[in-house]
Amino acid sequence: MTDSADSPSFRLAYVPGVTPAKWVRVWQERLPDVPLTLLQVPPAEASDVLRDGRADAGLVRLPVDRTVFSAIPLYTETTVVVVPKDHVITAADEIGLDDLADEVVLHPLDDVLGWDRPPGEPAFERPATTADAIELVAANIGVLVVPQSLARLHHRRDLTYRTVVDAPQSGVALSWPEEETTDLVEEFIGIVRGRTVNSTRGRARQQPEPKTGTKREPRKPTAGRATGGATKDRSGAAGGRSGGTAKGRSGGGKRGTGKPRRRS
Repeated sequence: MTDSADSPSFRLAYVPGVTPAKWVRVWQERLPDVPLTLLQVPPAEASDVLRDGRADAGLVRLPVDRTVFSAIPLYTETTVVVVPKDHVITAADEIGLDDLADEVVLHPLDDVLGWDRPPGEPAFERPATTADAIELVAANIGVLVVPQSLARLHHRRDLTYRTVVDAPQSGVALSWPEEETTDLVEEFIGIVRGRTVNSTRGRARQQPEPKTGTKREPRKPTAGRATGGATKDRSGAAGGRSGGTAKGRSGGGKRGTGKPRRRS
């Protein structure tokens, strides 16, 4: 994962049809000091690339060996049939596997749909790759059933495709060696899962800086507001609600008996 302790990097493998551009863009925004290197690999080689450490994580097609790899499913693709533009199938927006019963259906060696038994009639031989199969479709040798992303990847002007509603589908996942869940792998997991930069798991999240200075002490009460304090009335005489007696509240004064006590 790293060239040296001072120059970290992240290597991401991906299989044909998967487009990692949006996640790479987020990575570059959040970790501009950590280069991300893309490595396109054939689906059959993705596991070996991750196991051998040639990539830190990969965008691969399911299934993966869960005894060796961790995987987070990301999405499932629509399955389509690729045909010439003038093929009878193009009259419908979508078809079923039964509509392919009389067609020669090409089954390349790098097929990713994992058929128990492909529909239609088998070709004389299996093409080596999906790209080879596309060439045979263009030559009217047969038709090809693939995930939609591969139909788009191998687009040709003389070909088109239609959805096959009941065909197997291909799932795409982020995968990495189970024992190699590093900080940078966690960072990429957060990106593909849509975590924000302020997520608690985000390595790039900025920690708040501690506030400088001491905590402000509560304001002390001024004299006269607390009990027992002396205050001055408006005339300037010492008095108050407590401490010192006020005129007329005890012995003598206008509020007393009005007569001095007679001494015996």
